[in-house]
Amino acid sequence: MNTIVIAIVLVSVIGILAGILLSYASKIFAVKEDQLFIDLRAELPGANCGGCGFAGCDDYAHALADKSLNTPCNKCAVGGPAVAEKLAGILGTNAGDTERKISFVACNGTNENAKKLYDYKGVTSCKAAKTLFGGVESCLYGCQGLGDCEKACKFDAIHVCDGVATVERDKCTACGACVAACPQHLISLKPESSLVIVQCSNKDMGKAAMAVCKTSCIGCRMCERTCQHDAVHVTDNLAVIDPEKCVNCGACAEKCPKHCILNLSLKAKKVEEKTA
Repeated sequence: MNTIVIAIVLVSVIGILAGILLSYASKIFAVKEDQLFIDLRAELPGANCGGCGFAGCDDYAHALADKSLNTPCNKCAVGGPAVAEKLAGILGTNAGDTERKISFVACNGTNENAKKLYDYKGVTSCKAAKTLFGGVESCLYGCQGLGDCEKACKFDAIHVCDGVATVERDKCTACGACVAACPQHLISLKPESSLVIVQCSNKDMGKAAMAVCKTSCIGCRMCERTCQHDAVHVTDNLAVIDPEKCVNCGACAEKCPKHCILNLSLKAKKVEEKTA
């Protein structure tokens, strides 16, 4: 019995001594954090999404704190303009361009509009499907609809609806995860103020494009002729809008015979009318 008690006491004493030594060592060898880093990190949302181009919020805060790097304050997509302004205030600099950006899928190849190339039964992955005859869709440029972007999004902001990826604009943080995940390169980040967008990526000639999707751009140049601001041009058989010149008048969307140009302001108005 005495042996057991002695063993327990001995182990307890060793544990206490070890705890004291570790506590002392942690204070002696502690790495002092820069107060500037602490202040900057406190303003970041902690999403660690990597949308800023850094490994996480800590890494971004360290880069901001090192003034020799001149890291911009507006790289936190999740925090947006509000966080950029706070970071700039701490650093005493300008926040720069802080307009919110939103992911946009340049495809309207829904189950009704686009033709399937075959009935895919493999791994539920756009990247995997693309290795088999270029994908499940007849349109080689279109959304595969298998949800790689949906799986990549940490904010539940993008979902596959009716065979094509759709972004919930209110939830999107512009972290860029869906952009990186899409093997078709259909997703890009657009300024929130860009409300007239081409919802197609097909670069085939008109007849070939029409054969695979009802709403594919056919390069007819009607949008180009309609625009009074020189904001839209057909390049490689596909309409391209210059956001710097576009005034969101929606004239090109109204005249497009294939309805492949989306006027988000008009769409929002229709939603409001339905919910009113």
